[in-house]
Amino acid sequence: MTRRERILGWSLELGIPPVALALLAIWSAGRHSPYFPPLTDVWAAFRDTWLFERLTNDAVPSVARMTAGLALAVAAGVAAGVPLGRAPRARRAVTPLIEFLRAIPPPALLPAAIVAIGVGDRMKIALIAFVCVWPVLLNAIDGAAGLDPTLDDTARAYGIGRNSRLRRVVLPAAAPQIFAGVRHAVSLALIVMVISEMVASTNGVGHQILQAQRTFATAEMWSGVALLGILGYALNALLAAIERHALRWHRAANRSALNG
Repeated sequence: MTRRERILGWSLELGIPPVALALLAIWSAGRHSPYFPPLTDVWAAFRDTWLFERLTNDAVPSVARMTAGLALAVAAGVAAGVPLGRAPRARRAVTPLIEFLRAIPPPALLPAAIVAIGVGDRMKIALIAFVCVWPVLLNAIDGAAGLDPTLDDTARAYGIGRNSRLRRVVLPAAAPQIFAGVRHAVSLALIVMVISEMVASTNGVGHQILQAQRTFATAEMWSGVALLGILGYALNALLAAIERHALRWHRAANRSALNG
């Protein structure tokens, strides 16, 4: 990517959101709908609600739960997915179970999770981890299963043991797809975080959005929705930066292949 292309990309990424916000502000300024308050009212509610006390009382606990659940999902998905990707028979045996479990909608799991675990943070973290593990697991399986046979044969020829091959050959080769699964899991984690906090909860972004809706505080409700969008964008940008750092060797190899 040339310097001019990078500047153009950054200009578009940083320039489009202000334009969209300006258009939304113009569209909402003259409206008197109780459901879509002016953007200035939403911003005032955001400033008064989320930039002070509720930032630590509600936003921080929500992010902590989501991070813990996502970390558990990534660890379990990679630990199980990479070996399954290298074992076709085991993969075929567990595929029906995986497809069955990942098809269950997250809201349907809430009653069972509350009964089994309770209504505290453990339930929310467990639910987030359960829902987020599937994209990581499936991408880890596909990445490990798609390893170039030449790499595997070369590692065997050099006498590299099975565990060392998994760490030094299979896992790096599957890393691009694993990161793709993690990025998908981040969006799921945000969704499940909100859902879990809307039921039997006393704090969190989801809880505050539901309370604002119940009290007809529309501007506060939309400010919570805006906060979720900001959190999603920030987490995706952080993960993209980690991915660029961790997979810089992968991009260099692709450039060498294209230039060669």
